[in-house]
Amino acid sequence: MSQHQYLPTGKLNSVGVRQLAPYPPSIHLRLPCGRFNARSLRWARAMIFAINEINQRIDILPRITLGYQIFDTCFTISKSVEGTLSFLTGQNETHPNFRCSAGAPLAAVIGAGGSALSIATARILGLYYFPQVGYASSCSVLSDKFQFPSFTRTIPSDIYQSKGIAELVTYFGWTWVGTIAADDDYGKYGIKLFKEEVEKNGVCISFSETLPRIYNKEAIDKIVGEIRKSSANIIIIFSSDIDLSALMDAIAETNITGKTYISSEAWTTSALIAKPSNYKFLWGTVGFAVRKALIPSFENFLHELHPENSTDDLVYEFWEEAFNCTWRTNKALCTGKENLRSIQNTYTDVSELRLTYSVYKSVYTIANALHDLDICVNGHGPFPNNECADVLNFEPWQLMYYLKNTKFSVFSNESLKFDEFGDVDGYYDILNWQWASNESLVFSKIGRYTATGSGATFELRIDNSSIIWNTPTGLPPRSVCSESCIPGTRKGIRQGEPVCCFDCIACADGEITNETDARECIACPSDFWSNSHKNECVLKEVEFLATDEALGITLVFLAVFGASLVIAFTVIYVMYRETALVKANDRSLSFVIQISLVCTFMTSILFVGKPEEWSCMARQTTLALGFSLCLSCILGKTIVLMLAKRAAKSKVADKTKQITMKPLYQKIVAVIGLTIEVGICIAYLIIYPPWVYKNMESQNVKIILECNEGSIEFLCSMFGFDVFLAILCFITAFVARKLPDNFNEAKFITFGMLVFFIVWISFVPAYLSTRGKFKVAVEIFAILASSFGLLGCIFVPKGYIILLKPERNTEEIVGGRQATNDKSAPATSASITSEINNTTISTVVLDD
Repeated sequence: MSQHQYLPTGKLNSVGVRQLAPYPPSIHLRLPCGRFNARSLRWARAMIFAINEINQRIDILPRITLGYQIFDTCFTISKSVEGTLSFLTGQNETHPNFRCSAGAPLAAVIGAGGSALSIATARILGLYYFPQVGYASSCSVLSDKFQFPSFTRTIPSDIYQSKGIAELVTYFGWTWVGTIAADDDYGKYGIKLFKEEVEKNGVCISFSETLPRIYNKEAIDKIVGEIRKSSANIIIIFSSDIDLSALMDAIAETNITGKTYISSEAWTTSALIAKPSNYKFLWGTVGFAVRKALIPSFENFLHELHPENSTDDLVYEFWEEAFNCTWRTNKALCTGKENLRSIQNTYTDVSELRLTYSVYKSVYTIANALHDLDICVNGHGPFPNNECADVLNFEPWQLMYYLKNTKFSVFSNESLKFDEFGDVDGYYDILNWQWASNESLVFSKIGRYTATGSGATFELRIDNSSIIWNTPTGLPPRSVCSESCIPGTRKGIRQGEPVCCFDCIACADGEITNETDARECIACPSDFWSNSHKNECVLKEVEFLATDEALGITLVFLAVFGASLVIAFTVIYVMYRETALVKANDRSLSFVIQISLVCTFMTSILFVGKPEEWSCMARQTTLALGFSLCLSCILGKTIVLMLAKRAAKSKVADKTKQITMKPLYQKIVAVIGLTIEVGICIAYLIIYPPWVYKNMESQNVKIILECNEGSIEFLCSMFGFDVFLAILCFITAFVARKLPDNFNEAKFITFGMLVFFIVWISFVPAYLSTRGKFKVAVEIFAILASSFGLLGCIFVPKGYIILLKPERNTEEIVGGRQATNDKSAPATSASITSEINNTTISTVVLDD
């Protein structure tokens, strides 16, 4: 039984078989591939070391000796396929249908040294269900058991690695990255899975380039140009070290710095990339690497390699490379006395045994599967009739059964088993390329990533304090197309660009964002408004005419002052209630007018302060009733004056036919007017009463707390009736304005009505053009102005005579029976009615 390993080395290594007795390895020479790869030689030596170790153990395959063959693939698919076919035939012929070689049976294949190579060989080996264990082939497509039924591997699938790198990018907040992939299945599938993962997290790809398989300067220069001009500071590279080396050399020549590279496991610890010429731009690189281990005694085994102990041309070629000598005469001659312990190169470096450790586990995987097959007891076997397979003569599918179900632990206590896809659980060390004190790079472990179930369950651990970044500040690099939009702004898409490239647009008034990179602004609730930074909704300012502000205090003062004046005049009227001027034209109506004016003055106070349900219902109705009472009483007075004027103009013969107006009728007129108004107000309050209303339409930033007057029809009816009374008062007073007596009350009432009309006519446009508390203030001004006008025009002239001209306050002068010489008195007289003896209107001779 034989094992077969493919390595991307520059020379043919050796080929061996598994057999029942010690058997010298066979050697198959091939044409040289190119430059020598010491790293791959170490992998080959690791396989030999593991086979020798197993052959010496008595607990694994005690009756069997393992042999080996090693084919050099030159890291090409054609060489891989050729080696596979040669291995299956047993000769250097490519006819896999025939096994032309005698000897020990074939067991399994270990390899190849790259995903693309393993895919090519696995398609052939899968036809025979021939076991194959990969140690470096991590491409996710190899998990497809329909295409590759006999392939297993000891290296985690790139499904884990791609998701892990995506999680790393998300962890550091990088949203704008570039990607570079090798032009093979490893690079293409790895980057494809990475893109799918990061795009879920809102990460955008600045550029995506593919490395040429065959060196192409134009293609390399194009990639270098993309790296240089891109604003992305994070570059993710999925490639093997061999495919990547040409690009790294070109970057070193162009002196591109300031970029941080994220490496896949295939080149994270590669000495081919981590060479001195690349230090200046690659330090700070963060990469994933498979699990490593320090294999006991392996370093000594590497140092035992010597041309004297081998006939393999590969060893001679390595010796020439390691000591810069030759076995021929055109260079310094190799003496064979050179010592591998005296040099430090990739072959002898055992500090980063990662893929080497994976090779070691691959050998033990096959050995344990063979051991399980060997110790099977007939009657308890897994095959038909509970039979077992013969370890000396078994079919490939029988070993494949044990290979898929094997479970064992190696010296590092790592437990290894395969899932249904032939994969192991994902485990990666996360390494940081750092400067060492000896001016070299070291791979410092800064965290780890573990995953199971195709990445469904994962854990990412990062020690941020141990990372050294290649930034001037030492802080993690920023890699964004556009800086994050702060709270108060939202993302605005740029047409034709990735979603990570955007403009930050300030939220409109009344909208906010309270998180960074918000896609939409959020409208504030109706009672709230956005603050100046648009990052918080704050309660809207509630506006009303408050009692503690200057305007409110002024208006309240004027209202109280006006009411006090009316009360003062009332007191005067009470004190001088028996005088002729007070008794003239129905003294009781004068007192009612004064009461109504106090009511209108005090009603204006209801408009000041925070609107409440009761105040909204009371203020307009109280105002309407106050004016209605006042105007009804004035109408009672002016009707008497109008009749007096009419009587004064009539002939003496017609005087007996004049209509007389008793004081009771005046009161009835007042009561009728008030009753009608009361009826309208009651209907208004019952059917459609006013209520407190939050006016949010007038101003966005404020809530105007005001009274919604309810039915406009009822409101117009209330004040329309007051207007109707005012018009009647004005007409009757205007008719009697030239009544020829010593005190013409009708003239002053006419002036009072004119002031009333002027105030309220001016009020309408002013009221409609203002908002908020000033709208209420306008109405209060109108109430106060009209009330002061009526007070000044009706009661101030009488008060002037009562207090300052008491000699004129006699029945003779007031009644017009005695002339006055007071030049300060009015030029005309007013007809009055005396309540003495219940006399009716009397007139005097006109002053022609």
